[in-house]
Amino acid sequence: MATLGVNIDHIATIRQARQTVEPDPVWGAAMAELGGADGITVHLREDRRHIQDRDLEVLRKTVQVGLNLECAIAPEMIEIATRVRPDKVTLVPERREEVTTEGGLDVVTHRDAVAAAVERLQASGIIVSLFIDPSPTQIEASAAFGVEAVELHTGCYANAVGAAAQAERLAELATAGDVVRSVGLELAAGHGLTYRNVVPVARLPGMGELNIGHSIVARAVFVGMSQAVREMKALIS
Repeated sequence: MATLGVNIDHIATIRQARQTVEPDPVWGAAMAELGGADGITVHLREDRRHIQDRDLEVLRKTVQVGLNLECAIAPEMIEIATRVRPDKVTLVPERREEVTTEGGLDVVTHRDAVAAAVERLQASGIIVSLFIDPSPTQIEASAAFGVEAVELHTGCYANAVGAAAQAERLAELATAGDVVRSVGLELAAGHGLTYRNVVPVARLPGMGELNIGHSIVARAVFVGMSQAVREMKALIS
C-alpha cells in the first residue's frame, strides 16, 4: 500500500498572499500528522513564494513523521538542505515564471549539476529522490546517480481529458513504474493528483509513496486538515 506524503506549500501560499503570520504551515503539518499523514513535504523555492526558511527550520524540529524537502539543484538550495538535514530531499526543476512545477527534472541534460547535488546530500546522510517524467531514459539516468528513489511526475495523467487519454497516460506511468522497480529504485509519484483521480495511480504495482498537496489543502478549507488527510488516506489504501 502506498504511503501518503502531504505537501503543505499552499497553506503558506494563503499566508503569503497577505504577508501575515497565518495560516501557519507548521500547524498544518501537525494537523496532517493527526489525520494520518505518513510524511510532510515542502518545496522551498528560490524566490520564497510560499514556504519560508523559518518554516523549514521549525518543521525540522517539530515533524514527527518523515520530512521531505523539495528543492532545485542550485548550490544555495543544496547548502540549505545539508544544513537543515531533512529526512529526504527530492530534487525538482524550478522556473521563476511557472505557477507550479510543470514537468520533471531533466537529469540527462543537467547530469553534472545533479550528480554534484546528489553527492553532497548523500554525504550528509540524506536520502535523495529525483522528480522526473515517466520516461525510461530519465529513470535509467537517475539510477546511475545512485539515488534511493524517483518520483514520477503525474501531471500529464492528471491533466488528460477524456477516458482514452487518461488511460494512455496511466499506461505510461505503469510502464515507467516497471522500469523503476527493475533498476532497484523506490517508486513514488505526484503532481496534480486529486480525490477523483488518485486511485488508479495508487493501485500501480509497486507504488510506494504518493505526494499530494493542493487537492488536500483545498479540501481542508471545507472539512479541516486532519479530515482531508483521512479521506485521502482512505482512497489510496
